[in-house]
Amino acid sequence: MRNPTLSTTALLVATILSGAMLTDSLAQSYPAKPVRMFVASTPGGYVDRTSRLVSDKLAQRMGQPFVLENRAGAGGNIAGKATAESVPDGYTLLGTAAQIAVNATLYKDPGFNLVTDLVPVGIAGGTPGVFAVHPSNPAHNLRELIQNAKGKRLTHASGVGTSSQVAADYLFRILAKLDAEHVPFKGGAPAVAAVLGNQVEVLNSSLGSVLPHARAGKLRPLGVAGPRRDPAMPDVPTVAEQGYPGFAEISWIAFFGPSKLPAAIVNRLNNEINQVLVLADVNKALVDLGMEVTPLPPSNIADYVKSELVMWTRIVKETGVTVD
Repeated sequence: MRNPTLSTTALLVATILSGAMLTDSLAQSYPAKPVRMFVASTPGGYVDRTSRLVSDKLAQRMGQPFVLENRAGAGGNIAGKATAESVPDGYTLLGTAAQIAVNATLYKDPGFNLVTDLVPVGIAGGTPGVFAVHPSNPAHNLRELIQNAKGKRLTHASGVGTSSQVAADYLFRILAKLDAEHVPFKGGAPAVAAVLGNQVEVLNSSLGSVLPHARAGKLRPLGVAGPRRDPAMPDVPTVAEQGYPGFAEISWIAFFGPSKLPAAIVNRLNNEINQVLVLADVNKALVDLGMEVTPLPPSNIADYVKSELVMWTRIVKETGVTVD
């Protein structure tokens, strides 16, 4: 009489091996046609430039074009929704930023769930926010800016409904308890221009956006919203160092697929993206954009995104910022 335990075990092993071969075959044959990537920003922006840099290298390595489509509407939600609703075959991906975690609470209905409808396949890294003023402003750090603003109206510039707006509102209105007014702009570039022209008092934008103007003496950085001082401006203290411990705003760039994307394709994309990120020319280009490059496996990215979602949910609710 056949031993049922051995028979079941043999069948299970055969099934696992067969599945492993199919999985490996799927990963090796992918991609067999062009891959479309929705980019949650306008052309030329921080997310767009990073996505193009990475996708161009992926195309070279994987032998198929990676075609980018800019879908910047609703703070990037249009791109996220389109990706979430796409066929989970690896031929539709998303390039997006930390804004996607802010949007989950900022919008009453983003159109998709960040955790259950998307799966991360890679993360390029992140750049901290930087608070900066026109050189004519008497403040030389955030402490001085906040002290000078007591009893007055402080104006701050950033793109409307962005992580930069929410972070600045949180710092100035909630933590520093100032009478602070957000001056909205359609994007980061016009917000930078407004402070360069001394039309708005303070800017909150990414390190990469502030750095060239700071080096040219056209903006004075007051505080870096990262966990530590940035090598690009080592003399500028962090926001945490200036009396607001734990304050951080990192604009990260990550890549996602629809949630049911096969694990083999997730892992293949993650491996390829991580290898692209350590290429000397890619790494230098990203560092020049103010980014700290941090290749991570999918599970670590998922954990990080969840932690960001928790943080931004709390901050958005405390500030009461909404775009609906």
